[in-house]
Amino acid sequence: MNRFLASLLFVLYASIASAQGVDVALVNLVSGDATFTPLSGSPGKVQAFMKLRDGDRIDVPAGAQVRVVFFEGARQERWTGPAGFRAGRSAGEPISGKAAEVATLPAGASQRIAQIPQLVQIAKLGGVQLRGMTPAQKASVDQQSAVSEARSAYEKMRQELPADDITPELYFYAVLYEYLRYDDMKAVVDEMRRKQPDNEQVKALESWLLSRTAK
Repeated sequence: MNRFLASLLFVLYASIASAQGVDVALVNLVSGDATFTPLSGSPGKVQAFMKLRDGDRIDVPAGAQVRVVFFEGARQERWTGPAGFRAGRSAGEPISGKAAEVATLPAGASQRIAQIPQLVQIAKLGGVQLRGMTPAQKASVDQQSAVSEARSAYEKMRQELPADDITPELYFYAVLYEYLRYDDMKAVVDEMRRKQPDNEQVKALESWLLSRTAK
């Protein structure tokens, strides 16, 4: 199967999976052996960049932590064990243990971050850019304004969130990806690698970006 077809099949699969359940949040950090139990299907270990569906239960043992971005309400929660919660539409519902630490993200940030699992998968497949633009479009005033606004939101998040949190970079990466701003994306990926040097998903994004800029 060639890479182009693999990328298209992934997008189709993601659309079907979305129709079968409601994705409400994205795990953007996990350490330790946190587990999830869906309303239907088999339980498993929580993985970085996995999406949570409405009703999923997450159990965080002592010494572990999970950080989650909810797509509605631009809310980020950090759960440290021992704790348990159930993913709701716009927030985690506590079941046991410690309450979550909550941060509010800029408007629109969570929707951008929701795109990251697809971008990571495309990067791992060596896939093509799904949205092409002409050089004139890339340089349009509207797009320059959008990137400038996103940069301001990015800098604000960096000031407000923990030093090891790559949420600001994930957000800005998704915006820059949409506008094919590869040179700007490199600095963002470098910052993610600095914060989380062992993150395999970030390594995949970096490798894909290097393949784009080498051409």
